[in-house]
Amino acid sequence: MSKAVLTISSKNYGAWALRGWLMAKFAGLDFTEKVIPPDDPAMKAEILLLSSSMLVPSLQHNGIKVWDTLAIGEYLHEIKPKAGLLPDAIKARAHCRAVCGEMHSGFASLRSALPMNLKARFPGFKVWSRAQTDIDRVLAIWKECLATYGGPYLFGKRPCLADAMYAPVVTRFLTYDVALDKACTAYCKHVMELPAMQEWVAAAKLEPDEIDELDAEF
Repeated sequence: MSKAVLTISSKNYGAWALRGWLMAKFAGLDFTEKVIPPDDPAMKAEILLLSSSMLVPSLQHNGIKVWDTLAIGEYLHEIKPKAGLLPDAIKARAHCRAVCGEMHSGFASLRSALPMNLKARFPGFKVWSRAQTDIDRVLAIWKECLATYGGPYLFGKRPCLADAMYAPVVTRFLTYDVALDKACTAYCKHVMELPAMQEWVAAAKLEPDEIDELDAEF
């Protein structure tokens, strides 16, 4: 059986790459990384939100190629059903898919106003109204999930697809100094303390490459 290959982009800026990578880690998949260079059109399309069809990340496994982060998550759930990427109960599973889908297709204002940048910090960052509406919705999702399933992750005691989908938002809230209540602050802390997240962040900090469009002065 050939080892899986996950194609990703920048670890400092690549929100979708982080989502797919975390899914593979949560699934316990044995994989190698293929990092595309910063001048690759697919990488810039992902980072700068220039394409409606994201081809990064993509997963090659046993002769199968899967792209689109949600499709990767569903594939990993099929091949690793005991990993807990989706909840066991049908009601919770439907809820998880719904909040993942909402992140996959929505929050455009949040994405554009607060791009992922793990190496940056902007204390007192001014959030414009449309982005704040997206932030409020994300926080409502988190609070509902944490209250319903007991935490510390969105659907219970271990991280799942939903946590992978919202992890880049956690990093954005830290980068841009977004005010959070106690429950959401604790959730962010749990996500950032995950060994997989710590591994990703450590690698991101070592990246030499910069993308000028995302290193503007705020």
